[in-house]
Amino acid sequence: MTREENQPPAARSSAAALYTLLSVMFINMLGFGIVVPLLPFYGASFHAGPEAVALIFSAYSMGGFFGEPFWGRLSDRIGRKPILISTLVANCLCYGLLAFAPNVYIAFIIRFFGGMAAGNGSTVQGYIADVTPPDERAGRMSRLGAAYNIGFILGPAAGGLLAKPSAGTIGYQIPLLAASALAACAAIGILVFVKESRTRVRNLENQPSRWAMIGYSAGHPVIRRLMLLTFFVGVAFTGIESTFGLWAQHRFAWQPKDVGVCFMVTGIVSSVCQFFITGYMSRRFGEATMLAVGMVGTVLCTAAQPFTDGAALTVAVMAMMALSQSVAFPNSGAMMSRAVDPDHQGQVMGLNNAMGSFARFIGPSIAGFTFSRMSVNAPFFTGALIVAPAILLAIGAGRAVRRMGAQSAAAVVDHFSH
Repeated sequence: MTREENQPPAARSSAAALYTLLSVMFINMLGFGIVVPLLPFYGASFHAGPEAVALIFSAYSMGGFFGEPFWGRLSDRIGRKPILISTLVANCLCYGLLAFAPNVYIAFIIRFFGGMAAGNGSTVQGYIADVTPPDERAGRMSRLGAAYNIGFILGPAAGGLLAKPSAGTIGYQIPLLAASALAACAAIGILVFVKESRTRVRNLENQPSRWAMIGYSAGHPVIRRLMLLTFFVGVAFTGIESTFGLWAQHRFAWQPKDVGVCFMVTGIVSSVCQFFITGYMSRRFGEATMLAVGMVGTVLCTAAQPFTDGAALTVAVMAMMALSQSVAFPNSGAMMSRAVDPDHQGQVMGLNNAMGSFARFIGPSIAGFTFSRMSVNAPFFTGALIVAPAILLAIGAGRAVRRMGAQSAAAVVDHFSH
């Protein structure tokens, strides 16, 4: 089956499909944003300790670690649309069940399966790669990131307005049910407005196993480097996010409102960059170049943050860090899509996103250890050291892309399976 046979209907209306998908994903991310800031208080309403609340947080990333490669592979086989609809419906159910969870243990289980269902980012990326010419993918991947960021920025504010803490556990049911309703709206939007981008693969027994694809990814000169880059940056940045509030409180006596404003500014900067700047810069200077430049900016900003004096400078450096990552990561997804044939894009992107989920799981633990055992500035310095190799990985991936061009995943998998 050729690439052209896989996607002609969607390719003719790729722009319309893109903006429909972005609007639907914005709605879904808005629902996710509503829930996240409420979880610590929701857990406390069960009289759960800090460790139990942390487990509820980590359960979501643990679920995403297993969900991303599973849904990505399945979407390669049966199509993107049914996977998007089914995962959004599952999210709807998980948010609803979480509203009525009787204890923290059930909440943990629900959050795990909710994270697994939400691990559909590889499917969305695969859809965009299906319907987008290669030279436009970085720009469209960046707009997907912008839609996610905007939804996440607005979600916490909506959750705060809807929550009624004085009512106890019941007071958190309204925002959770609102998130459930938004996930249902997103599923309906996919059902009604988004066309399938792939033709169903008939010979399912010929699909490579997940272990063969792991071997393929580990041996591929482009994908191996990009996955390591995803892991390194994920460990560093999530570690900084998890300890930033404690650091700012210790250094500048910031309150939660100050930290919230800082993250809001960084989110806005990131969204604007991804929507209006990243695509142009990638076309102008090349995907690999912008990926490397973004990694350099991330390292410099991370290392510089401990030397800021609070207020405007601290916010500015955090915003520059977000800007650096915004010009970088959409290029990573675009380069990866070039290196994989359409029948395996979802699965490989799922493995890459699983690396990101694993990084989000262990990053806060590393940062928390260095913060408490070394110094309050240690997460920034260790984060810069962790990200530094990503600069070389970006340069190496770019050279590998130029050397080999697009390579058939099926051929490489056949090599590994023998």
